Amino acid sequence: MKIRHFVFSSAAVSIAAALGLSGCKKSDSNVINIGEVAAMTGTTATFGQSSHNGTQMAVDEINAAGGLLGKQIKLITEDDQSKQGEAGIVAKKLISRSKISALLGEVASGRSLEMAPIAQAAGVPMISPASTNPKVTEAGDYVFRVCFIDPFQGTVMSKFALSKGWKKVAILTDTKQDYSVGLTEFFKKHFTENGGTITGEQSYASQDKDFKAQLTAIKAGNPDAIFASGYYNEVALIAVQARELGINVPLLGGDGWDSDSLIEVGGKAMEGCYYSNHFSNEDQSPAIQEFVKKYESKHGRKPDAMAALGYDSAKILFEAIKRANSVEGPALRDAIAATKDYAGITGSITLDAQRNATKPAVILTIKDGKVVYTETITP
Repeated sequence: MKIRHFVFSSAAVSIAAALGLSGCKKSDSNVINIGEVAAMTGTTATFGQSSHNGTQMAVDEINAAGGLLGKQIKLITEDDQSKQGEAGIVAKKLISRSKISALLGEVASGRSLEMAPIAQAAGVPMISPASTNPKVTEAGDYVFRVCFIDPFQGTVMSKFALSKGWKKVAILTDTKQDYSVGLTEFFKKHFTENGGTITGEQSYASQDKDFKAQLTAIKAGNPDAIFASGYYNEVALIAVQARELGINVPLLGGDGWDSDSLIEVGGKAMEGCYYSNHFSNEDQSPAIQEFVKKYESKHGRKPDAMAALGYDSAKILFEAIKRANSVEGPALRDAIAATKDYAGITGSITLDAQRNATKPAVILTIKDGKVVYTETITP
């Protein structure tokens, strides 16, 4: 699938004009409006719900401490229903109607790619918690992320596969998701350049339920492992159907697997599979365990990486507002860009010149029905 490219010189002006955004001022009140776009319902709802929970926790903490600039933070959340096209619509609504000072979200790269040019055109800083496709921050200097990107994540999983002696890998890609397409691209590049062989490549589309034709073709290549770069919904079904067909090699993937639903649906079929992620709630550092304790107390379960990234994205925004002593677009943009060595829940975060986070990744595995920390890989 061709990843979309945006032209911003004229498009930015057109979007701003259509929304009446040029030169708009934030409304004066006793609150600072922060927008959030999240998939609260739909196929990737666990991503949006977790990210929102982490974001809301950060908002509650800052408000309890007195707020910012003498005002309380008001988080205005819009549900994009996990639908392509909807994220752009609600982002425009937040900017034009709610007069937000900054925009948080989305998790899914494809939906962040819709939002990014809109935020850029409006001069509203946007921070994605977890969109790893490199194209997201290429929208312009108002667009940031607090996660690592797919070139790193794909390389991490390629290195891991090779270190395990798995030199023959099949690939299964969701061609409807920019995230999956990009992750496959970078895994394949590193793997083949370092002695690995791709035994076969198959594809599917989000919300597909039957993968047996693709898996039958993959089985014929006799791979050591299968790199399944999509999201948890389909990956769990892929694992179940692979085992039914007698394919017992490990599945490998990225942070798109991060959901309780992966094991709830995949069950024993997920045993011995591995994926890269941003965070492990098994990390015993005091700051992480304090976050885990607070989150579990409020939500009745341990936080996943999306919750931790949502929390970090909001906290980095709030730190930038403090340093800028302003919520005006240019000042806030510059303050976010200056983020360096921020001690986040998902690691020490420094934003580079491309507004991407430089930070480590963790490798997790499924063992005895639980997600277990395996190792940490640094950039």
